[in-house]
Amino acid sequence: MATVTTFRRDAPGTALSAIAAFGLLLGWATYTLHGITPVLDRATNSVSTWILWTALAGALVPSRRGAVAGGPLMMLFTCSGYYAASTLGGHFGAGGLGTAAVWTVAGLAGGPLLGWAGWTVRRGSGQVRAAAGAVVAMVVLGEGLWFGLALHYWTGATVFLTAGVLLTAVLTTYLVRARVPRAWLCPLLAPLLAAVFVGAEELILDALIGTV
Repeated sequence: MATVTTFRRDAPGTALSAIAAFGLLLGWATYTLHGITPVLDRATNSVSTWILWTALAGALVPSRRGAVAGGPLMMLFTCSGYYAASTLGGHFGAGGLGTAAVWTVAGLAGGPLLGWAGWTVRRGSGQVRAAAGAVVAMVVLGEGLWFGLALHYWTGATVFLTAGVLLTAVLTTYLVRARVPRAWLCPLLAPLLAAVFVGAEELILDALIGTV
């Protein structure tokens, strides 16, 4: 009995440690794989890459509190892994500290939301699960809108928007099969939240421009 009790007490710490370790690996891999092929270049040069994994980590954590804490933790360690790899690769210096700070703050701010969203889609109750699904889907849809409307990279925009629609459909199907009330809120809210995501990304990039 004591062993089981100890395991349960240690489980949140174990989950958060695993999230931190995975965040480091994700950040390191993002830097290392960037530019190898056009597909990997687009996949690694993407906000969605980090954020979707953060939501998935939240879905895998048993407790809501752990998921909310795990989101910013993962984003922090992902940034750390990326910029550590960049430093060792000779592409990061003192001039990049402002950029690193902005992305780190953005990750710490958005991490709790994405960790919560992942957890809620899988383990929550009521129609809030549908809203959480929309939060996850907005990331890919929002990045697609950003590529198209702000950067005019319409090829990349088409890929991300298509992936976002597919992700929304998969999440909605999952919610319907789980008999979540008002599962239709997921496809309804996802594009609306994607527009909010674009606005947030603009604010972040404005902050980045101000640091250089």
